[in-house]
Amino acid sequence: MKKIAYGMLAFLSLLAFELWGEVMSRDKIVFFDVGQGDSIFIESSSGHQILIDGGPGSQVLQNLSRQLPFWDRSLDLIILTHPDYDHISGLIDVLKRYKVDSVLWNGVVRETAEWDAWDEELNGVERVAIAEAGQRVAWDGFSLEILHPFEIREGEVMTQSNDSSIVALLTGGKRSILLTGDISGTVERDIALAYPDLRADILKVAHHGSAFSSTPIFLRTVLPFLAVIEVGEGNSYGHPAPPVLALFAQYGIQVLRTDEEGDISLAL
Repeated sequence: MKKIAYGMLAFLSLLAFELWGEVMSRDKIVFFDVGQGDSIFIESSSGHQILIDGGPGSQVLQNLSRQLPFWDRSLDLIILTHPDYDHISGLIDVLKRYKVDSVLWNGVVRETAEWDAWDEELNGVERVAIAEAGQRVAWDGFSLEILHPFEIREGEVMTQSNDSSIVALLTGGKRSILLTGDISGTVERDIALAYPDLRADILKVAHHGSAFSSTPIFLRTVLPFLAVIEVGEGNSYGHPAPPVLALFAQYGIQVLRTDEEGDISLAL
């Protein structure tokens, strides 16, 4: 009986491994529910993994644990769009827990404890690059093209860094996805003018649906059919702003929100 039991256990373990492989084998993007902040996970069917922003606090570690098997403690690339607390904080914990091959970020300096901790953890990363428009990250037929910042911002000290956010266009799958960080309407207009042919099926809404982003000119340029808002339930900022939601409705853009849906996983 013990041999049978052990044999059955081994079979079930193998089956679980195979089923996990099937679940993890598809190309996907997951907009993590990390409260009032951004964190986005991208994985290809071959296992390439990218994490964009980490949200506030350590919640992102739980989100990652739901996506990765317990033995997987590595990430190919981390992207920090800008060093505000609700984007940088969770990445510090990720860098402490995971082996990260490469980091791409905007290089902006913030005089905060989180920035100091981030800077310290970067010493353990082999490849660190500063983002600038025109760069491209490519893997498994996918491409992440950097559209903004328009110029290198490395070493600039800022008290407000939203408009220095990395903006990137993900292409190569069935859908194109525009990731916008926390840019304001001013930068949205600049991007619309710089890239008049810019289109994306899915828009990660800038700055959690703030009333100061999601401008008509930007939406008319991008023409998404779906908008994803990463936002914390009952947040004190009133995000997403009712006028922004009304504008999406006016343009016939479907909206998904992490405060209502939890983690939002989409096939690529």
